[in-house]
Amino acid sequence: MISTWRRRRAARRAEKQQREGENCGDNMELAIPKYFRCPISLDLMKDPVTLSTGITYDRESIEKWIESGNFTCPITNQVLRSLEPIPNHTIRQMIQNWCVENRSYGIERIPTPRIPVSSVEVLEIQTKITMACKGRDQIGCRNLVAKIKTIMNESERNKRCFMGNGTASVLSVAFEEFSRESFSENAEVLEEILSSLTLMFPLDGEAKSYLGSAASMDCLVWFLKDGNLSGRRNAVLVLKELVSSDQNKLEVLSAIDGATEGLFELIKEPICPTATKASLVTIYHMVTTTPTNVKAIAKFVDMGLVSLLIEMLVDSERSICEKSLGVLDGICSCDQGREEANDHSLTVPVLVKKIHRVSDTATEFSVSVLWKICKAEKRQEGGVLLEALQVGAFQKLLLLLQIGCGERTKEMATELLKLFNSHRQRLECIDSSDFKDLKRPF
Repeated sequence: MISTWRRRRAARRAEKQQREGENCGDNMELAIPKYFRCPISLDLMKDPVTLSTGITYDRESIEKWIESGNFTCPITNQVLRSLEPIPNHTIRQMIQNWCVENRSYGIERIPTPRIPVSSVEVLEIQTKITMACKGRDQIGCRNLVAKIKTIMNESERNKRCFMGNGTASVLSVAFEEFSRESFSENAEVLEEILSSLTLMFPLDGEAKSYLGSAASMDCLVWFLKDGNLSGRRNAVLVLKELVSSDQNKLEVLSAIDGATEGLFELIKEPICPTATKASLVTIYHMVTTTPTNVKAIAKFVDMGLVSLLIEMLVDSERSICEKSLGVLDGICSCDQGREEANDHSLTVPVLVKKIHRVSDTATEFSVSVLWKICKAEKRQEGGVLLEALQVGAFQKLLLLLQIGCGERTKEMATELLKLFNSHRQRLECIDSSDFKDLKRPF
């Protein structure tokens, strides 16, 4: 009987050990072969490439190494004769086969990667575009530019390769060349070039110089007024890029007939938020940069931009709100702009509402516009000053000084409070109990 019990115990122990052994085997991690691992990341390579030193790395890892300013092989420390890694198809196929063989361990087969564009290929495409421009081959040029867009959209690496090899300058030259002729006849190739240029921001100085020529600027304004939706969008994006850092191009744009009308229409009848923001930024530079700002302000005021901006401010997202307030601040720097803003019934309530409600930038612009309007008030009865007191401007400005702001904004807020104080007796707008729990942060 004892022997039977011992046999049963031994059988149970053996069965338990067998189960433990199976579980242990299931839980063991699958070992990745050493030559399948990237020497930098130590992870399984997804796109193995070989350098001039003969060492294979994963493309993502070695490109980060090279982009960081390293021009030696991480393993051998030898200087690289070429910075263009060569795809190692043999290792990649071996890794794919190994993944398939070990599917039962949850290993997924790595996809065959697209071969990224090389600098040599980029230069070849640029040469073909230059030849197409000289031959006035707009169809060939358009197809080549479309090819650039397709390749750039495949990966960020391709985009960097095109930008790093001066493609924006080549496209800008092509745009200028085709702009010298009929805009309508070359509209398709010009629009294709514009669309590609918007993918290459920020543009370099050489590209901006070609796009800033008289022919190119006239063409951009033509697209702004008469182009289709995508053409108008791309045109205003390029214009914003050009005028943001060059006063000369801003003066050229201001002098072109129809430029102000085209920008105004993008705000009056928006086609997309990106185009609206770009138009607002361009207008901001036009109304704040001397000596062209006075004429620009007069044009925009006559079109009704002030009323349009105030209505936009009632309900707009943060970025558009900040840019709209910036434009309004620029317009209110002259008498005509201030008068137009003062005549609108929503101006003061909207400005006061935006203080502390959107962002620090919006608050600074709101205080600046309010200061310009109130300083220009000449009516004995107070007018806009009493209106600002009624909607709570005094309280908000006190709070602004309490929590802190920029030096210039602080000066304007202080001056506004002095102006309001002389009219407070007519309109009791604040109770001392409103601020009994307000503490200074220092």
